[in-house]
Amino acid sequence: METIRHILQLKGGDVWTTTPDTSVYDALLVMADKDIGALLVMENDKMVGILSERDYARKVILQGRASTSTKVSEIMTRDVLTIHPDQTVEEAMEIMSRKHIRHLPVVDEKRVIGVISVMDTNRNIIYRQRQTIREMEDKILSDTK
Repeated sequence: METIRHILQLKGGDVWTTTPDTSVYDALLVMADKDIGALLVMENDKMVGILSERDYARKVILQGRASTSTKVSEIMTRDVLTIHPDQTVEEAMEIMSRKHIRHLPVVDEKRVIGVISVMDTNRNIIYRQRQTIREMEDKILSDTK
Protein backbone atom coordinates (compact mmCIF):
# COMPACT_ATOMS: atom_id res chain seq x y z
CA MET A 1 0.00 0.00 0.00
CA GLU A 2 1.12 3.50 -0.84
CA THR A 3 1.87 5.87 2.00
CA ILE A 4 1.40 9.59 2.37
CA ARG A 5 5.19 9.88 2.31
CA HIS A 6 5.13 8.54 -1.27
CA ILE A 7 2.62 11.19 -2.34
CA LEU A 8 4.80 13.92 -0.83
CA GLN A 9 7.86 12.54 -2.65
CA LEU A 10 5.99 12.85 -5.94
CA LYS A 11 4.36 16.24 -5.40
CA GLY A 12 6.94 17.88 -3.17
CA GLY A 13 6.64 19.16 0.34
CA ASP A 14 5.74 22.78 -0.34
CA VAL A 15 3.70 24.17 2.52
CA TRP A 16 2.00 27.51 2.00
CA THR A 17 1.10 29.39 5.15
CA THR A 18 -0.40 32.54 6.53
CA THR A 19 -0.73 34.08 9.98
CA PRO A 20 -3.83 34.60 12.12
CA ASP A 21 -3.52 38.40 11.79
CA THR A 22 -3.42 38.41 7.99
CA SER A 23 -6.50 39.72 6.24
CA VAL A 24 -8.60 37.09 4.52
CA TYR A 25 -8.15 39.05 1.28
CA ASP A 26 -4.35 38.80 1.46
CA ALA A 27 -4.58 35.09 2.27
CA LEU A 28 -6.83 34.59 -0.75
CA LEU A 29 -4.27 36.36 -2.93
CA VAL A 30 -1.67 33.76 -1.87
CA MET A 31 -4.10 30.92 -2.53
CA ALA A 32 -4.85 32.28 -6.00
CA ASP A 33 -1.17 32.87 -6.79
CA LYS A 34 -0.18 29.36 -5.71
CA ASP A 35 -3.34 27.76 -7.20
CA ILE A 36 -4.22 26.04 -3.92
CA GLY A 37 -7.42 25.61 -1.95
CA ALA A 38 -6.12 26.00 1.60
CA LEU A 39 -3.40 27.66 3.66
CA LEU A 40 -2.03 26.50 6.97
CA VAL A 41 -2.27 29.15 9.65
CA MET A 42 0.98 29.33 11.59
CA GLU A 43 2.00 31.26 14.67
CA ASN A 44 5.57 30.98 16.00
CA ASP A 45 6.22 27.83 13.92
CA LYS A 46 3.10 26.19 15.37
CA MET A 47 0.05 25.27 13.29
CA VAL A 48 -2.96 26.99 14.86
CA GLY A 49 -5.48 26.45 12.08
CA ILE A 50 -6.23 26.03 8.42
CA LEU A 51 -7.98 28.43 6.06
CA SER A 52 -9.84 26.90 3.14
CA GLU A 53 -11.95 28.18 0.28
CA ARG A 54 -14.89 26.62 2.11
CA ASP A 55 -14.14 28.73 5.21
CA TYR A 56 -14.14 31.82 3.03
CA ALA A 57 -17.38 30.97 1.25
CA ARG A 58 -19.28 30.09 4.40
CA LYS A 59 -17.85 32.55 6.90
CA VAL A 60 -17.22 35.64 4.79
CA ILE A 61 -19.32 35.63 1.63
CA LEU A 62 -22.47 34.07 3.09
CA GLN A 63 -22.28 36.24 6.20
CA GLY A 64 -21.83 39.46 4.24
CA ARG A 65 -18.41 40.21 5.69
CA ALA A 66 -15.58 42.00 3.88
CA SER A 67 -12.49 39.95 3.15
CA THR A 68 -10.28 43.03 3.42
CA SER A 69 -11.29 43.76 7.02
CA THR A 70 -11.75 40.19 8.27
CA LYS A 71 -8.73 38.51 9.86
CA VAL A 72 -7.82 34.91 9.10
CA SER A 73 -8.16 34.10 12.82
CA GLU A 74 -11.86 35.04 12.66
CA ILE A 75 -12.79 32.39 10.11
CA MET A 76 -10.07 29.71 10.14
CA THR A 77 -10.76 26.15 11.20
CA ARG A 78 -9.00 25.68 14.52
CA ASP A 79 -9.35 21.94 15.08
CA VAL A 80 -7.11 20.72 12.28
CA LEU A 81 -7.02 17.03 11.49
CA THR A 82 -3.58 15.78 10.44
CA ILE A 83 -2.03 12.61 9.10
CA HIS A 84 1.36 10.97 9.61
CA PRO A 85 3.55 10.38 6.52
CA ASP A 86 3.63 6.62 7.15
CA GLN A 87 -0.14 6.27 7.09
CA THR A 88 -1.71 4.93 3.90
CA VAL A 89 -3.45 6.80 1.12
CA GLU A 90 -6.56 4.79 1.97
CA GLU A 91 -6.45 6.07 5.56
CA ALA A 92 -6.19 9.64 4.30
CA MET A 93 -9.15 9.12 1.98
CA GLU A 94 -11.19 7.66 4.83
CA ILE A 95 -10.44 10.64 7.09
CA MET A 96 -11.22 13.19 4.38
CA SER A 97 -14.40 11.42 3.37
CA ARG A 98 -15.68 10.87 6.91
CA LYS A 99 -14.90 14.42 8.05
CA HIS A 100 -15.88 16.16 4.77
CA ILE A 101 -12.53 17.89 4.34
CA ARG A 102 -10.34 18.36 1.28
CA HIS A 103 -6.92 19.04 2.82
CA LEU A 104 -4.82 17.18 5.39
CA PRO A 105 -1.59 18.57 6.81
CA VAL A 106 1.10 15.91 7.09
CA VAL A 107 2.80 16.02 10.48
CA ASP A 108 5.90 14.12 11.56
CA GLU A 109 7.45 14.64 15.00
CA LYS A 110 5.11 17.62 15.59
CA ARG A 111 6.45 19.31 12.45
CA VAL A 112 4.37 20.01 9.34
CA ILE A 113 6.15 18.46 6.36
CA GLY A 114 3.46 18.85 3.72
CA VAL A 115 -0.22 19.01 2.87
CA ILE A 116 -2.18 16.52 0.80
CA SER A 117 -5.50 17.08 -0.88
CA VAL A 118 -8.30 14.92 -2.18
CA MET A 119 -6.89 15.57 -5.65
CA ASP A 120 -3.53 14.13 -4.58
CA THR A 121 -5.18 10.93 -3.34
CA ASN A 122 -7.23 10.66 -6.53
CA ARG A 123 -4.11 11.05 -8.68
CA ASN A 124 -2.43 8.31 -6.65
CA ILE A 125 -5.33 5.93 -7.23
CA ILE A 126 -5.38 6.65 -10.97
CA TYR A 127 -1.61 6.11 -11.18
CA ARG A 128 -1.88 2.77 -9.33
CA GLN A 129 -4.77 1.62 -11.53
CA ARG A 130 -2.81 2.42 -14.68
CA GLN A 131 0.19 0.57 -13.30
CA THR A 132 -1.96 -2.50 -12.52
CA ILE A 133 -3.47 -2.44 -16.01
CA ARG A 134 0.01 -2.26 -17.60
CA GLU A 135 1.21 -5.18 -15.48
CA MET A 136 -1.84 -7.24 -16.44
CA GLU A 137 -1.38 -6.41 -20.13
CA ASP A 138 2.31 -7.37 -19.92
CA LYS A 139 1.38 -10.66 -18.26
CA ILE A 140 -1.24 -11.44 -20.90
CA LEU A 141 1.25 -10.68 -23.67
CA SER A 142 3.92 -12.86 -22.10
CA ASP A 143 1.45 -15.73 -21.55
CA THR A 144 0.41 -15.69 -25.22
CA LYS A 145 3.98 -16.05 -26.49
